[in-house]
Amino acid sequence: MQKEVRVPQPVTTRPTAFIPEKEIIQNNPVDGNTNLLILEEYSTIWHQDNTTRIMGLHPQYLESFLRTQYYILRMDGPLPFEYRHYLAIMAATRHQCSHLVNTHVNEFLQVGGEVEWLNGLEYVPQKLKNINEVNKILAHRPWLITKEHIKTSDSVSELEVLMERMKKLQEENEEEASQEEMATRFEKEKKESLLVITGAYEDELIPTSYMSRYVDDPSFGYKDFARRGDDHLPTFRAQDYCWEDHGFSLVNRLYSDIGQLLDEKFHMVRNLTYNTMATHEDVDTTMLRRAIWNYVHCMFGIRYDDYDYGEVNQLLERSLKVYIKTVTCYPEKTTKCMYDSYWHQFKHSEKIHVNLLLMEARMQAELLYALRAITQYMT
Repeated sequence: MQKEVRVPQPVTTRPTAFIPEKEIIQNNPVDGNTNLLILEEYSTIWHQDNTTRIMGLHPQYLESFLRTQYYILRMDGPLPFEYRHYLAIMAATRHQCSHLVNTHVNEFLQVGGEVEWLNGLEYVPQKLKNINEVNKILAHRPWLITKEHIKTSDSVSELEVLMERMKKLQEENEEEASQEEMATRFEKEKKESLLVITGAYEDELIPTSYMSRYVDDPSFGYKDFARRGDDHLPTFRAQDYCWEDHGFSLVNRLYSDIGQLLDEKFHMVRNLTYNTMATHEDVDTTMLRRAIWNYVHCMFGIRYDDYDYGEVNQLLERSLKVYIKTVTCYPEKTTKCMYDSYWHQFKHSEKIHVNLLLMEARMQAELLYALRAITQYMT
């Protein structure tokens, strides 16, 4: 007898429990403007839901995001539409995001997906079962992905202080450190990330009975790349395999034009700036944005030889590091207390920009590991 498919209802109808809704309405150029071109153009997939309203604080990024989502989920591609939405369900379930699970369950059914698949992984085709292992690893410990995994799946398919530090670092950058010193600073930052305790190791969250059907190994989660006593995992050196020189071209070969859309999205969020920091104007935030991006990659074992990781400790306060690590590695553990604990003088839109940076940096890290494994498999 087929199990009953129950879709969980959201706890709140507000866009987010972290930000007062009136601030989103007052500052959001998307809210109340249903004729906005980008929402009209992509209305077939992304109506004005809570995610859109939050991202709408940064309309340029929102447009890039929606275009990419539309391409991946609606345009012609190598996977059937029902497979794409089921993969989205599997990915969202890894971090127990019932909102996205709910969204893609509905989309899955609308494109003609088999209702039986919603009873759990044991009901899905072998292709999806095999991809589940890759999904699990990329979601939590992407450095563990190897060409063998690809082969298996392929076989079936704050404020002034911060500004002063930025100014000082810009002046000091005129004197470049040696490559040995740069490498030492990276290793130091990588190991110090172990000391950033998020509380995620306490009281493990168990997926609800509804979502557990899409998970075959709920205990598998992020573990620090630089775990104590575990030095056998090699650092991923960006000069050996990077997005610009390697990942971009390969992903375009595998899925025509998606590389261009992904590249545009990465560049958009990394270069997005209004030259402000809280109440200060005409501020160059490049250094801060780069520190956030590279810190995420550092936690996933990716090193850039031309980046001074000493900047990370100078620019990212501990409470921000805790937030970054939690959102990036255990998003389901994120609390309002964590959100409120850093950058007290900053606007909510600036904190949302941080979230966008974290999301895209993590995506690129996962892609780099996966694409490198594909390259190794192909050669």
